[in-house]
Amino acid sequence: MQGSWLEHQISFRRGEACACWYAIAGVGLETKPGIYTLSIEGTTSSGEKLTSSSKLRIAAARYPLSTITVAPQFVEPPKEVEARIQEEQAVKKEAFSKTVPESDWTGTFDPPTDTQTSGVFGSARLYNGHKRNQHTGLDFRAPVGTPVHATNSGKVLLARPLYFEGNCVMIDHGQGLISIYMHLSEFKVKEGDQVSKGQLIALSGGTGRSTGPHLHFAVRWQGMYLNPATLLALKPPAM
Repeated sequence: MQGSWLEHQISFRRGEACACWYAIAGVGLETKPGIYTLSIEGTTSSGEKLTSSSKLRIAAARYPLSTITVAPQFVEPPKEVEARIQEEQAVKKEAFSKTVPESDWTGTFDPPTDTQTSGVFGSARLYNGHKRNQHTGLDFRAPVGTPVHATNSGKVLLARPLYFEGNCVMIDHGQGLISIYMHLSEFKVKEGDQVSKGQLIALSGGTGRSTGPHLHFAVRWQGMYLNPATLLALKPPAM
């Protein structure tokens, strides 16, 4: 069974316990309000083709404004790091293009830490008085050394220090769904590792463009940043 949503392809999986088909899709931060079509098609065991189409409304969301003070080099990077930043952009682009077509995740998605959240998804950010892109993740209060766990099973796409993100881990959960963990102090996995849900992958820190120790947790689906809080609240059918 396949589907189409916001010009993205959706691959469904069968839940044996519930005798149903389900998939994950999302609405990106930059999606404009409006009415969009969700199309689904499949084939019965007898070979009959079935199609379904639904109109879904996406409403406008209101996000808060956050004023943040960070080291000046993370707002206006010096010329000597420009080459590094460009190189890292290419590395991230390549990593995002390598997602596997199969789903590795199972069941619910767990919070990466046992701590409370602080910065919310979508908030407009003023860094040292300069406006930057909206906040694309969910921040968790986490003193240096707090254990960080994989939200679900998958493969480690990236585990290395980056200029803005600091020490960063990215996990591919399949079909374009990626979880991202930033500002870490220590890695507990390496690129290419297969990890299970809840596995220790890092320790939190305050590396990169950060006001202090915390965990920035982000979720991408087929190139769009989604609200991690929504993903953590989902209750997929049991396998």
